[in-house]
Amino acid sequence: MDYQKEYEKWLHNEKLNDEGKAELQAIAKDEKEKEYRFGGELAFGTAGMRGVIGYGVNMMNIYTVMRATQGLCEWIKSLGEKEMARGVVISYDTRRKSEEFAKAAAGVLAKNGVKAYLFDDVHPVPMLSYAVRYLKTIAGIMITASHNPKEYNGYKVYGEDGAQMSPEDTEKVVGYIEKIDDYFSVSADENSPLIVSVPKRLDEDYIEELASLTLSKEAIKACGANLKLVYTPVHGSGYIPVTSVLKRLGINATIVEEQTTKDTEFSTVKVPNPEYKETLSMGIELANKINADVVFGTDPDSDRLGVALKNEEGEFIALSGNQVGILLLDYILTRLSEDNAMPANAAVVKSFVTTGMAKALCDDYGVALYETPVGFKFIGEKIKQWERDNRHTYIFGFEESCGYLRGTHARDKDAVVASMLCAEMVCYYSYTGRSVFDRLQEIYKKYGYVLDKNVSVQYSGLNAMKEMNAVVDGLKGLKPTDFAGIKVLAVRDYSAAKRVDFVTGATEELDIPKCNCVYYELEGGSFVCVRPSGTEPKLKIYYSLKAENESAANEKLVALQASVNELLEKAKA
Repeated sequence: MDYQKEYEKWLHNEKLNDEGKAELQAIAKDEKEKEYRFGGELAFGTAGMRGVIGYGVNMMNIYTVMRATQGLCEWIKSLGEKEMARGVVISYDTRRKSEEFAKAAAGVLAKNGVKAYLFDDVHPVPMLSYAVRYLKTIAGIMITASHNPKEYNGYKVYGEDGAQMSPEDTEKVVGYIEKIDDYFSVSADENSPLIVSVPKRLDEDYIEELASLTLSKEAIKACGANLKLVYTPVHGSGYIPVTSVLKRLGINATIVEEQTTKDTEFSTVKVPNPEYKETLSMGIELANKINADVVFGTDPDSDRLGVALKNEEGEFIALSGNQVGILLLDYILTRLSEDNAMPANAAVVKSFVTTGMAKALCDDYGVALYETPVGFKFIGEKIKQWERDNRHTYIFGFEESCGYLRGTHARDKDAVVASMLCAEMVCYYSYTGRSVFDRLQEIYKKYGYVLDKNVSVQYSGLNAMKEMNAVVDGLKGLKPTDFAGIKVLAVRDYSAAKRVDFVTGATEELDIPKCNCVYYELEGGSFVCVRPSGTEPKLKIYYSLKAENESAANEKLVALQASVNELLEKAKA
């Protein structure tokens, strides 16, 4: 793509708004910036599109949003008038331009004769997923960049099942998008009668649905009103639904009031990602004041939950997504067993990069465990499959990236229901005379210590995705026998859906959707996995390391990382 030509085309287009003209004029002499903005188009993948807010074909702006929506419209129109009448529901979070983008998307849908349900205010990802199913729409749109820095926004598309759109349907939508060469040719009608508000009743029904999933009513009744728990929505869309469901159950939570505002700049945090202790720092400060033991927070679109616990020294530590997932899984399995409510065909689903510790827990309770590629839509696919064939009853799904779902009301990770579970789990352990931190140590003592760590290698430039995929492809031709003395037992090439056993030499087919990822099974139940991120220019390396204790695990990890880095250098050659 000739970036200078494309830049000039945008700059001099009479339909470009004043803000866009001023912004593009300001970079007239910045060749690097012009090349970034116009050297390639913002990719629309299986998770939609995500990018820095600004004007250009490689940026998030009203024109890229309208073009993407026009492509979605063409796909819906190809399905017939009946599907057009079902409509599309649209939600948005608290980010810069989220409401503007949402209204523009609604206007494009309406202009094409497709009914658009638009939320009147910010609502989180799980409520968008719920709304698709509740309203029986053909699709859903969520305007969000999740936990990314404030400069970003994004556009996610959901299928009629409430999960992120399938790769097959996404491919069709992308085909329609790519046919639109002129970004300014798309028009919208934001005043159309085809744009209607989402019924208010939906919010109430969603909260009732979540409240029905509670597992510890007796403990909540005994401890809920006096619970010392701190919650922060980190300026995001989780504030109203999280506090509503806790109030509905009678669980007291002290809120970080300074972070309840819909602040597009997320001015009280460096990044609005609650898995970082720094993001929860205001909550931790408040927790120390009121002598609370647990702090939890949700990200801007409230699909991720971060948790910090007070350890035996009285200091708050931020848990990883894997640790929170294990605590919630253990709590669910424990309570279902104690109440004799465990389904005979119960099943748990996790992504294959999520902690190997889940298997030990599921095996102990006789519960089936399934693995999927990274992306919660694949967990949603399992729910849909089991609803059709009744092979299993879904009880919990989680990803290491702080994503959790109990219940089948939504088909994406839900930090609102996870917040509810977290709060009632605190009630339960308070009721039984323990802390959540105590329980985490008991889990390690029973099943063995597992250290899970993710490392991201940042890439930049227009060829970032190509370069990351090339590294992963390079790994496929290498056959390491060990990493720092830890034997490699097998390797899985998920791009070919094959597993090679290094002990027996046997090759087996994997019944799993293909993705570009290499996974090394190590002795003792540990693993290393390398994959390019689907939403950011980052190469992700996942380590799950079993050891006698935390100290031994950290010592082993240093050597393991060094060995893996050596292999990555060979893969680049």
